[in-house]
This record gives sequence, C-alpha cells and structure tokens, in this order.
Amino acid sequence: MVIILRKRNMIISTFLISLFIIIGILVSFTNLIVDIQWFGSMNYLGVFFKKFITQLTIGVPAFFIIFLLSYFYLNRMVKDYAKFAQDIVIKNGHKRFRSIVISVSIFVSLVISLFISANWWNDFLFYINSANFGIKDPIFNKDISLYMFRLPFLFDVYNLLIVIIPILIVATIIVYGLMYLSDKTRFYEISDRGGNLFRAIYNKDILMIAFRQIAVLGFVFFVVLALGYYLKAYGILYSRSDAVFGAGYTDVHVRLLFYRILILASFISGILFMIGAFRQKLKYIIASPVIIIAIMILSTISQTVVQNFIVAPNEFEKEKTYLKYNIDFTQKAFDLNNVEEKNYNLSGKIDKNILDENKDTINNIRINDYRPVSQIYNQLQSIRLYYKFNDIDIDRYMIDGNYRQVFISAREMNLDNLASQAKNWINMHLKYTHGYGVVMSTVNDVTATGQPDMVIKNIPPVTNTNIKITRPEVYFGELTNTYAIVNTKTGEFDYPAGDTNKENFYSGKSGIPMTFLNKILYTVYTGNIKILLSTDITSKSRMLIFRNIKDRVEKIAPFLIYDEDPYIVVDNGKLYWMIDAYTYSGNYPYSEPYEDTGINYIRNSVKVVVDAYTGDTNYYISDKNDPIIKVYSRIFPGLFKSIDDMPEGLKAHIRYPQYMFDIQTSVYRNYHMSDPQVFYNKEDSWDIAKEKFTGKVEPEESQYVIMRLPGEKAAEYILMIPYTPATKDNMVAWMAARMDGDNYGKLVVYKFPKSTVVYGPMQIENMIDQDPNISKEMSLWDQKGSSIIRGNLLTLPIDDSMLYVEPIYIQSSNENAIPEVKRVILAYKDKIVMEDTLSNALNKLFNLEAPAQPAVPQTQTSQTQQELIKKANDIYNNAMNASKNGDWTDFGKNLDELGSVLNDLNNSIKK
Repeated sequence: MVIILRKRNMIISTFLISLFIIIGILVSFTNLIVDIQWFGSMNYLGVFFKKFITQLTIGVPAFFIIFLLSYFYLNRMVKDYAKFAQDIVIKNGHKRFRSIVISVSIFVSLVISLFISANWWNDFLFYINSANFGIKDPIFNKDISLYMFRLPFLFDVYNLLIVIIPILIVATIIVYGLMYLSDKTRFYEISDRGGNLFRAIYNKDILMIAFRQIAVLGFVFFVVLALGYYLKAYGILYSRSDAVFGAGYTDVHVRLLFYRILILASFISGILFMIGAFRQKLKYIIASPVIIIAIMILSTISQTVVQNFIVAPNEFEKEKTYLKYNIDFTQKAFDLNNVEEKNYNLSGKIDKNILDENKDTINNIRINDYRPVSQIYNQLQSIRLYYKFNDIDIDRYMIDGNYRQVFISAREMNLDNLASQAKNWINMHLKYTHGYGVVMSTVNDVTATGQPDMVIKNIPPVTNTNIKITRPEVYFGELTNTYAIVNTKTGEFDYPAGDTNKENFYSGKSGIPMTFLNKILYTVYTGNIKILLSTDITSKSRMLIFRNIKDRVEKIAPFLIYDEDPYIVVDNGKLYWMIDAYTYSGNYPYSEPYEDTGINYIRNSVKVVVDAYTGDTNYYISDKNDPIIKVYSRIFPGLFKSIDDMPEGLKAHIRYPQYMFDIQTSVYRNYHMSDPQVFYNKEDSWDIAKEKFTGKVEPEESQYVIMRLPGEKAAEYILMIPYTPATKDNMVAWMAARMDGDNYGKLVVYKFPKSTVVYGPMQIENMIDQDPNISKEMSLWDQKGSSIIRGNLLTLPIDDSMLYVEPIYIQSSNENAIPEVKRVILAYKDKIVMEDTLSNALNKLFNLEAPAQPAVPQTQTSQTQQELIKKANDIYNNAMNASKNGDWTDFGKNLDELGSVLNDLNNSIKK
C-alpha cells in the first residue's frame, strides 16, 4: 500500500513538475509561438523567419570568427605575461587560465555577434540583394544602388571596427601595464626613483612589449581609418550649404581632395605606427595620429578659406553646375522628373454649351464636405451607440451606368461606447465581434433638408443602385483593437432588428483554432484565465488577433511606410480595405530631404488589400520600376504579387494617394524651377493655395474630383491642388494626378500666363466676405443659436476657364445638431452668387433659363384636400418658427414632414 502511495505521489509530483515546466516554457516563448501561429495562418511564415534566418546567417559566422581572434589574442597575452613575470603559478595553472581565456572569448564574441545580428540584418539583406537604378551620380559616376543599398552595410562594418580596435588597443596597454605592476620588484624601483609612481611605471621595456603586441592592431586601425575616409568621401553628396543640397564647389574641389589625402596619410601612418612599435621608436608612434590631425585641421581651414573667399563672392557661378545636379536628382527621387507641364491660357468663356460639354464635371461638383459629412453619418446612421464611422473615405463608382464620386464609410464596432454594465469579457470578445456595412452618398447631391443623399444606408444595407452588399460584416477595420473569439456557443451579435438583435456565426477560415493547448497558450498571451475556463469556447472556435488593419499590415511588413488613411471598397458584394504603402530612403544622392522627415526618396510602390471579413492581406506591387521594391521582392519571395493579379473590381478603385501627392506638391513648389539661375534666386517659388475653414486661414487640402481635363475627351478621377506665388494669393498654376486606366500616376501641371491675374482661393474667400448680400445673410445665420461651416473651396478648371465652388453649412448650437448644406456659392471671374442649390446657382451665375414648370390644372378641392392644406400650412409655420429659433434639426424634420403631406395632397389631386 505504501509503495502504491509512493508511486502515486511520484506520478503526481512528476505531473506537477512537468506542468510547471510546460507553463514556464509557454510563458517564456508565448509571444514567439503566437507570432509563428499567426504568420502561419496568414501564409507568411517565410516572411517571419527571414529575419531570424538572416540573423543566424551573419551572427553565427561572426561569433566563430570573433571567438577565434579573441582566443588567440588573449592566449598570446597570457603567454607574454608568463614569459615576462616568470610566474610559477601561471605555469602550473595553465588549464585554469586557458578556461578563463575561452570564457572571456565566448562572452566577447557573443556580445559582438548579437549586436551584429540585431543591427546589421536589414542592411546585409540590402547589400546582397542590391538592384541597379540605371542612374549614376555626377561626381563619382557610381550607380545609385551603391548609396541606397551597399554603403549602409559597409558603414556598419566600419563603425564597429573603428570602435572596437581602439578599445582593444587601450585594453592591451592596460593589461600589459598591470603585468608590469604585478612584478613585486617594480615596487622597489618606485622607491629607487624617488617615490614617483609615473616614473616607475614608465618603463620602455614593458611598453615596447605592449607596442609589439598592438603593432598589428595599430596598423589595422589606420587601414580601417583609410576605409572610413574612402566611404566618407561619398558623403559629400549629402552636404548642406546655403546655396545647394549635395556636393558643392568647396566639397568637390577641397573636401574631396583632402579625403583622398587622408586615405593615403592613413596608410602611411599605419606603416609608421608598426615600424615604431617594432623598432621601439616612440616618435614614429606619436607621429602617426599627429599626421592625421594636422591634415584634418588643414582641411577645415582650406574649406573655410575657399568657401568665404572664392565661392561666396561668385556663389552662383561656382555652384551653378551643382545646383543643376540638386534639381535633377531631387526631381528623380520624388518622381517629379516626368511631370508634364501645359499652358492654361484662360481664354475660354463658360456658357450653356460649355456646361453641357462638361456635364460629367458639373454633375460631380462636390457640394458636400467630408468633415461635416462625418458628423452626419455618425448622427443619422450609427443606429446604436456602439457603432461608429471612423472617417469618411472618398472614392468613385459606376452607379447605374454613371461615373460618380462618393463619400463612403464603414460602420465599425466601437466597444468603448458600450454601456459600462455591458463591458464584460463575453460581450467584449465573444459577442460584439464586428461592425456592419457601409454608408455611401454622392458628393454632389443633398436632400431637401441639406443632408447627404445616401445611396447605401441603414442596417441591413439598403440601396436602389447596382451596388449590392452581400457580406456586410466588418471583423477587421480601423477600430477593431481587441481580439475576438468566433464560432463559440455564444451567438455573435450581427445587427439590431427592432427590439431584438440578430445573431450570426463566423463562417470564415481565418484565425487560430482553439484547441486545448491553444486555450492555454492564449490564456497566457492575453493574461485572461476566462479563455481557459470558458465553456462557450470549443475546438471549433477560432481566435482572431491583430484585427486593426494598420497593426496587421505593419506586423507583416514593418519596413514600409503605410498611409494613415485606409479606405473601404465595395466589390462583388464584399468589403475590402485598401492601404497605400511606400518604399523610402534618406540615401538618394543630391536629393534634398522632405521637411524634417529625413526622407529624400519615396515611391508608392505597394497597394495592400485587406478583406474586412476574413482579414486576408495581400501586397500588390504598383510600381514595378522602383528598385527598392525589387530588392524587397528578392528578400521576401512570396510576399508581393503583381498588380496584374489584383481582381479587376478592386483595381478600379486604386487611387493616387493623397500622402504621396502632398509630398510631391510640396517639393514641387521650388523644384519646378529647372533653371539653376531661377532656382538660385527663388524668383518663381510657389506655395500651396490657402482657404478659410471654421474661421481659420489654412493651406488647401488636395482634392479628389471627377472632371474632364483640358484637351481630354472624357471625365476622369483626379487629385488636384492649386498653387499661388510664395508671397501672394493669386493663382499661378494647378497640379493634377491622374489615376484612371493607363493614365495612373501621370502628373500634369497647368500653368497660367504670367501676364494674367487669376484669382486664388483666398482672394475668392475675401470676395465672399466683402459681398454685401452674402455677408449679410451669413451674419444672420452665424448668430446665437446657429453657426456657419464653410466647406472646401474647390477650384475647377473648365475649358480654359476657372469656376470656384464653396458649400455653406448651417449647424444649430443644440446638442447633437446636424450640419446641413443650405447654400452653394459659385464664383466666376468677378461675379459671385449664392443660391440654395447648385443648379440654381449655375442658372443665376451664367444667366441660364430655369426649366419651365408645368402648368397646374385647376381642380376643386375636397374636404380631405382642405385638411391636408391646413396641415401643410401648420407644418410650414412650425418650420419657420424653428428657423427663427436657430433649431435647424427641428426645421429639417418639419420640412421632411411637409414633403410627405404635399405628396399626399398631390396624390389626392390626381385622383
């Protein structure tokens, strides 16, 4: 019996110990295991392991090489000490000292190799996978790939050696000095030398032994120093001066010369140092660094003299060639070298025929602004407190055969807005797992109450258009910041339906299966024991993590820059997120960095598509000519797909990203000047046009519009921005990025004649403020009880003419008031009008005849008709009272009710 109990206790103890060991391993490697599982579920396991494989590839050889060098070097020190001190202890303890040498060598090698593998892996991959640009720099005649891909790794090697070798030299001197002091007889010499410790320590014999030991090290140090000056010579291509970014006259004619002198001097100094060490000539050893320092001082003086006395008095003539290099290479780096410039003469005149010819442009004039629309969506279409529209995206769709620009936004689940008593674990992770559907409205249509005309709305999505949504659930989005466990016994909340809620179960294949071991794993990972204890979670349940689309794409490919504005797309009944991604660098020679980012090369080379239901993430190469994306494709085979593989329905929604366009338009303000003389004087510098919004003057945002570009046959989707002179408000040009079909990515700039004054947006804003009729009405509205919101002022070029459009919103000061479009302001040449609709404003601005209204037949009113007329009159009076009180929400409701009554009255008359 005792034996049985002992066996049982042993089994229990073994089980408990094993369990604790397993838990310890899981705790230590939880994040690693989760990452491996997740990357495996995404079919990107090769991407995940690439970093580790590369780190091992460079770390393991580095460890063995450094270990061998350290071991032989330290072992030599021990032998020298044994020989010098004649220490019987060292001779008898040879094995013990050998163990110490091996241990120290292992420690040093491990530290350095870990540093190398942790910091060099990316530069190493760039180095071995380098791709040519086909462009050579003008100074050294080297392909740009040298600067972008290979120099960073060479600098890594140089920086490590230039730090380690001096440390090793100093350490060697210290060790040999301690060897000297370890001999007891030396302390007697101290007293013999008057008690002067320095004089006692200064012993030429021991120092020469140390110098012989470091002779090779010293020579190697100066060789490495020569390598450093060779590499630093390329750095003149990033030089900064008042006149030019990149190598200037002084850099090329003086600084570069001294770098070459320093290369030669470093080799000479290395030879002198080694001769001095072996021949015990201290003056040679001291002369080695003195030569380098003297040349560096002479270099600094020479550069200062040449810059101030030769370049400065004739700066443009001396820097003209280098200014041209700076302009050319900056344009190439920001993809501005192929911008097509056209003259826009403003010789046209807008009339009815021109408006008819540009019907697609007119029909897509944006009289809604995305900022107020965001409020409206959240007020009218959130349906429940836990839903939220994070932002408004702008896109274009073929709606019933017409090319229309739209606002669109996903209705996401915002768990922060759940009632406090509802914020339990089941609701947060098992029940409220996804958002539902989108809202879409055309940019140019409003209802009778001034709200966006929604073509897709409500839950489930309702639409009268050809755009249907069959898979409206949003499991992955911009607000999905928590993990979700799907396919549990707890039904997932799908959408509200009256007083009840519809439930559903996830049918996708995404996520990690919740096996028993995975339940343990994710209990440790999340720190919540409820995952392990919950009876709602079965083996068919799946864990969805990294559901925020930004976190998701950055985790897979952290080496890209991702656009801050993902946008939702409806295609074939499903919802997808599209995210623009950028390759970038700060190593492009002669290219001036963008503002304070340090970036001087950028390409929108990747389009990322994330399925809102399954979370499937695909990376498509959109710029096949970008050498950086070519290198990443070699480094991570299988990660990137060709843009040709993207489904056609999604491809139709690719857009030129605003982030990229804004960088390019900012750089182009100065770098449109290709003539070095003009660039040097900054005589034609531009600025982004300004406008007024919420009472503040701010630069205009670039605008997506559908319009027919001058000289083109059909309307297309473009992104545009107007320019003004740097110190004035009149408009001098406007830039457009095309994005439909084969024209995707083409940039075109339309320049106005310098002899003609074209009103800029800010000048139109001032004209609006100065118009007595408009300012009077706006002052009345912008009083207590309501406020005015001025939308984006659009500048629309139409057949060598310019039309300006600005929507006016009115918002009540009441809580939860909805901003409503109440007026549209149009400006053309010196004329400004403000009307309730765009069509009325166009009719008034261009003296067009309003459509004739059909005559109303005379009918005898019945009792029912009289009641309807009285009801309509009462509602009208209520609406007017609401207007006087500034209650525009109530005003809008009365107008909606009035429309319904008038419709009933119309039907009654027809009968």
